[in-house]
Amino acid sequence: MTYLITGATGDVGSRVTEMLIERGERPRIFVRDLKKAHARFGKRAEIFVGDLADIASLKPALKGVDALFLVTTGPEIPSLDEGAATIAKVTGVRHLVKLSSMDVAQGLAIGAWHEQGEAAIQASGIPFTSVRPSGFMSNLLAWTHSVRSEGIVRSSTGNGKRAFIHSNDIAAVATVALTTGAYDMQSLTITGPEALTFADVTARIGAAIGRALKFESIADGEAHQRYAATGASATETDAHVALWRAIREGRLATATNVVEQVLGRPPINFDQWLSENETAFR
Repeated sequence: MTYLITGATGDVGSRVTEMLIERGERPRIFVRDLKKAHARFGKRAEIFVGDLADIASLKPALKGVDALFLVTTGPEIPSLDEGAATIAKVTGVRHLVKLSSMDVAQGLAIGAWHEQGEAAIQASGIPFTSVRPSGFMSNLLAWTHSVRSEGIVRSSTGNGKRAFIHSNDIAAVATVALTTGAYDMQSLTITGPEALTFADVTARIGAAIGRALKFESIADGEAHQRYAATGASATETDAHVALWRAIREGRLATATNVVEQVLGRPPINFDQWLSENETAFR
C-alpha cells in the first residue's frame, strides 16, 4: 500500500505520518514547506511539495497512491475537499480518510464547512471515511499566554462542556481507517472520555502548575472582539463565536465510545495530556 498524508507537518497529520513509519511504511507527504518537512521526517517519508489550493500540484503526489489522508481547514474546506477528491478519483486512489469535525451534526459554521466537504467527497464517488473529532486538547495551548501573564482564562462557553480529545487518539483512529479500509463510507465521531467545562479545565491546569487560576466567563461580543484581534477573518471569527455559543448551550457535550471500539482501549484522558504539556503553562 502507498499512502499520501496531507497536513503532514501539522498536529494530526504529523502523528499519522509517524504512526505509518512505525508500522514500517515510508509514506508520501504533501506539504508546502520542504525544509520543515525534511527537518521533521528526513528520508523516512517521500516528500512532495505543493498546495491544495493549487490542485494541479497534488496530481504528481497522488500517482500510484492507494489511500489518502486529507486535512483541510478554514472557509475553503468545501472547495479544497472537492478538488482533492476529484483528483484522487481520477488518479485511482482507492480510499480517502477525511479529518472532519464532530460539529458537522450541529450545522455550525465550521461543521457546515466540513459537511459540505464531505458531500463533495461523496459526490466524487471515491470510497471514504470521515473522522469527526470533538475539540482538540491541543487547542487549549492557546491559553498559555493569558495563564502565564495573568493567571486568567477567558471564554464565552459559560458552563457548557466539551469532551476534549487527545491528538494521538485522532491520529490513531485515522491510521486504522486509512490502513484497513474497515470503515469505508462511515463517519467516526470520536471524543475524549469525559466532558469538562472550561472552568474545570482551568482548575486542573492550575492544580498541575501549583497556581490558583481564574476562569472568567465573557459575553459573545467580547469573545468576538478578542478573536478578531488575532487577525482572523470576519468569517472565521463568526464561526468560532458560534462554536463557543453552542458549547455554552450544551450542544457539544457528548462523549462517545468510538475510540475504544476502533482502538480496543479507552481514549487518553485530559490529565494525561496535561502531564505532557503542563510546562507550557508555567
